[in-house]
Amino acid sequence: MNYDLIAIGASWGGLHAVGEILSALPAETDAAVVVAQHRTNDAVQGGLAGLLAHRAHLPVEDANDKTSIEPGHVYLAPPDYHLLVQPGYFSLSTDEHIHFARPSIDVLFESAADAYRDRVIGVILTGANADGAAGLARIKHAGGIALVQDPLTAERREMPGAALAATAVDAVLPLNQIGPFLYGLLCEPAGARMRTT
Repeated sequence: MNYDLIAIGASWGGLHAVGEILSALPAETDAAVVVAQHRTNDAVQGGLAGLLAHRAHLPVEDANDKTSIEPGHVYLAPPDYHLLVQPGYFSLSTDEHIHFARPSIDVLFESAADAYRDRVIGVILTGANADGAAGLARIKHAGGIALVQDPLTAERREMPGAALAATAVDAVLPLNQIGPFLYGLLCEPAGARMRTT
């Protein structure tokens, strides 16, 4: 199975968690990676990208409206915008906050599921609310892969806990195993599927 997009959602404690995953993905990673990290509305544009770029082997940038989705790149939802995935590009929205957040993980994941169906992998990391649970369920329903950080390794357990309650996931993993697991999915033979719960 070929996966075109890895969608990652994180909130409280997410900077460390996302950095850990990106550090485990080598420069030859074929899939694009898109991240919705809750942050304050007045966060500096490009600030998070700069911090994550120090740990990533892939180029990291804030996504803009109509940014093309390129393999082997990491895209971040910019502060105070919802990021939506379209087939081949991103779009931005200033619709109402969801779970008190903009960007919303649910908005990102649901649009990714609609655009890429069974070619998307969704990952829910540490966080203090239920954002992302419905989106991960949509990815799973569309035939994609659903991964959740083991709540015992999360700085805040609410978000991974809500995701686990919302859908049957393909794997629940400690933070330090998620990046290698993702790369294994990208490199596995066609038709092979792994399940670890």
